[in-house]
Amino acid sequence: MQITNNKKEQHMDMIKREEYKYTPKQGFVLTHFKTVQDVKRSAAFYLRVFGGKVIRSGEPTIIQIANSWLVLNVGGGPTDDKPTITLRTPQNENEASSFMIIRVADIWVCYNEWQSRGAKFITEPKDHGVELRCYMRDPDGYIIEVGQTTGGLKDIKVG
Repeated sequence: MQITNNKKEQHMDMIKREEYKYTPKQGFVLTHFKTVQDVKRSAAFYLRVFGGKVIRSGEPTIIQIANSWLVLNVGGGPTDDKPTITLRTPQNENEASSFMIIRVADIWVCYNEWQSRGAKFITEPKDHGVELRCYMRDPDGYIIEVGQTTGGLKDIKVG
């Protein structure tokens, strides 16, 4: 993976964005934004572990991972459209207010494969009845849940 601010390469990234339909023609696309300390380091992690594709490099970097989008950018102070908000990475690894969830077909295959690619898991997958679940950390300390539904979800009532 090579991330650059070269204008020609950024133009190519803009073409790729249309190719990967980051900009919807109707409806919307759900994208997860992460404030990171080092965009290149974080992008390398998500590309190496999950096999994503860089759609736009630089700051911000946009990555397509499976059927989802991830935007990585450094933190910063308020802007005109968020005048009282400062973006920053997690300040305490034992506290979280949100996390990404990845549902997989075979948790043990993903656990072993992603661990071999450098993912640091907090525990191995644990059986929680309706799902097998474990968590990993990215380079900035964000937690990522990895889960496999075991079939018990039909018993869960919504609403």
